Amino acid sequence: MKWIKDEDWQGLMDFLPCATPAAWVVWAREHEETLLLNHCYLEQCAARTAMTLMFRCPDRPELLAKMSKLAREELHHFDQVHRILVERGYRYRILRPSRYAGRLNGAVRKEQPGQLIDTLIVGAYIEARSCERFAALVPHLDEELAEFYGSLLRSEARHFRDYLTLAEAYSLESIEERVALFGALEQELIESTDEEFRFHSGVPA
Repeated sequence: MKWIKDEDWQGLMDFLPCATPAAWVVWAREHEETLLLNHCYLEQCAARTAMTLMFRCPDRPELLAKMSKLAREELHHFDQVHRILVERGYRYRILRPSRYAGRLNGAVRKEQPGQLIDTLIVGAYIEARSCERFAALVPHLDEELAEFYGSLLRSEARHFRDYLTLAEAYSLESIEERVALFGALEQELIESTDEEFRFHSGVPA
């Protein structure tokens, strides 16, 4: 894969509990407008998550540095997707979110330091899945979108690694159990059925 190092891609795929089902890729090809609208919204959400962590953890310099860079990159991606949306004649609007992030965040512990560790693990899953889905879509898109989505792979893979590295650094114990818990939930969300297509939806009902 020309956009990402083999070892980075392998590490990401080893982390994810499953690959995107082929039925989702077919669904995505049938819903270009929804794909772009939801992608645009998710870039805003990613920037908001990074900035929220910065406000909540002003005493953690490693987190501040990584999340500041991540937020700027996500907003740049938002600008890029929004431009493509407009050029293709679509009007940006926020759609009803999928259940994906809500369900993952719903399993986050309420007390610290568990809340921070879980939030970082969830961030790692969201970024890793986004990267994997961009890669799954690339062979099926027109030249402009394929090149754009391919160009996002490297940064999304780095964002995944940044979140996971921070979770490992800040936890006083192994995070393997929490990673497994969220991995099982993530796999269920990816492989089960959804009524509406979204970037992180499951397969069509």
